[in-house]
Amino acid sequence: MSDYTDSFIAYLQSLTTRDRGTLAVLRRSLGFAPGAYPPAYPSVERFAVQGGDKDSLRQALYLTAGLFALHPQHVKGRSIGDAFGQVMQRRGSPSIEKRFIALLSAEAESLPDQLRQLVTLLAADGIGFDFGALLNDIEPWLHPRAFDTRDRIRQRWARAFYRATLPQTPAADAQATQT
Repeated sequence: MSDYTDSFIAYLQSLTTRDRGTLAVLRRSLGFAPGAYPPAYPSVERFAVQGGDKDSLRQALYLTAGLFALHPQHVKGRSIGDAFGQVMQRRGSPSIEKRFIALLSAEAESLPDQLRQLVTLLAADGIGFDFGALLNDIEPWLHPRAFDTRDRIRQRWARAFYRATLPQTPAADAQATQT
């Protein structure tokens, strides 16, 4: 992860202790297209400006900020695929897998709604994930011409999801820590 991403996530984390009102604004922004809710501009736009003139990065920053405000539990190194796989492991419901497949199938226009639904489920189960990694993954997903990158991200998330749904045995735990 870059210093830029780390500083953005650190800023979001600081809001949990010093500015719950801003978190409420960011949560409310999820009801709009990413970057289309003016009350959220003071919190996110300064990072968007620093990131250059990429619209996909701007949208990813707003979406990540809103999702963080919805579930402010950042766990560095845990992908959203792994986190959602843990929900599947706990609940064992086929609808969980269907929701995850819907996320993987999402195009840029429907990605915000799909992520909002999944993050709501993660919050209900108290499972956090790496918001910096999410930001870095959804930025190219939201780019209109990043098809190859989007497919690689989908495959990486799918591998993490299905790996997390496997039953854990002592031998599997030992092997996972060695790799």
